[in-house]
Amino acid sequence: MTTTRFAPSPTGHLHVGNLRTALFNYLIARRESGKFILRIDDTDPQRSKPEYVDSIKRDMEWLGLYWDKIEYQSSRLERYAEIAKKLCEIGKFYECFESSIELDLKRKKQLNMGKPPVYDRSALALSETERGVLRKKTDGHWRFKLDQSRVDWTDQILGNLSIDAASVSDPVLIRGDGQVLYTLASICDDTDMGVTHVVRGSDHVTNTATQIQIIQSIGGNVPQFAHHSLLTGPKGDGLSKRLGSLALRDMREAGVQPMALLSHLAKLGSSDPVELRGSMAEIMSEFDLEKFGAAPTKFDKADLIPLTAKYLQGLSVSDVATDISNIGVPTEKAEGFWNVVRMNISSLNDLQMWWDLMEQGTDPQIEEQDREFVLEAIAMLPVQPFSSDTWSIWTKLVQEATGRKGKNLFMPLRRALTGMSHGPDMGALLPYLKNIKDRI
Repeated sequence: MTTTRFAPSPTGHLHVGNLRTALFNYLIARRESGKFILRIDDTDPQRSKPEYVDSIKRDMEWLGLYWDKIEYQSSRLERYAEIAKKLCEIGKFYECFESSIELDLKRKKQLNMGKPPVYDRSALALSETERGVLRKKTDGHWRFKLDQSRVDWTDQILGNLSIDAASVSDPVLIRGDGQVLYTLASICDDTDMGVTHVVRGSDHVTNTATQIQIIQSIGGNVPQFAHHSLLTGPKGDGLSKRLGSLALRDMREAGVQPMALLSHLAKLGSSDPVELRGSMAEIMSEFDLEKFGAAPTKFDKADLIPLTAKYLQGLSVSDVATDISNIGVPTEKAEGFWNVVRMNISSLNDLQMWWDLMEQGTDPQIEEQDREFVLEAIAMLPVQPFSSDTWSIWTKLVQEATGRKGKNLFMPLRRALTGMSHGPDMGALLPYLKNIKDRI
């Protein structure tokens, strides 16, 4: 069975970069009627917070990315200890005692000599007596001993790849304080949970050779790897510095619609154009990893605005009945209100502005040269209530009385009534505007 996973750390809120990885893994699993696992990487007790776990779940549910199973790495520490013991028994795990300062000095020396900054394995030369002395001074950390050979694999996005394991350091899998690091926990979980496909960012490519060797050492099956391009800002700048504004919860509060966000990320960086889709089934039917490239991919939050607007335009009043009711629109006016404003909103957050305009009015925008004309026109306005024909009847009377026509007739009146130069058809909007003569 095809099995994928999304393994966020509960150390912050999910952002758009996380979502891209989650979505790709979700689509692969669902396309093959497989299993999608949500795995919480909470092995760091200092940084992992329950509120972030709740936030992750809320974001995933908002987007419709429902998981088949949820796992917490903090509940699997005994299993990681078993794997660590096995690696020791087969001679693939060894204890080291260098401090971060000592390791940094070694790296600088190697670089000055023109050598790659790879751990020199000096800890392997320690006798048991020497290790005992060092243990009394500091806690040892544990490294996996790589086979210094070339590792080849086929990436589902990047194609055939090859890395010489001799060019990378033996990875630390357990810190001196005993904390199990991501690599060991993730590999153990992937193996035990039968993960068949791992899709992640291209910043993990160099880790893959190491992970393949560890998987093989513990007798696991190597999954299919795929490394998607990293997202940048609209000008190619690093997205990591801007992630605070790209948290999914902030997008939700800004009114971005899930289908707009999912449609965008499912195509961004691929050979297909980004187009709004109406359902997850449509997105899934078109998704293909082979269409994606390796080049950094530009993400602009502004691109979500027209996609959200287009999505909303296709909704019926029943789809937004709760949102309309929540801003105070009476049930009997809901359908008419929605039909008036839906082509002029970029998010559901805009509904409140239009209802406030209808009920309370706004500051009229009147150019000085139009002031006399507007006052004359308002004096000619029929008595309320208005109908859908009132606007055309009124403007025809004003045209006959003032000689104005076209933009010179309609624009000053729109700006006086709404405070804007654009908006819904005035014939449809006018019946909803209250106490016009008192506003101007």
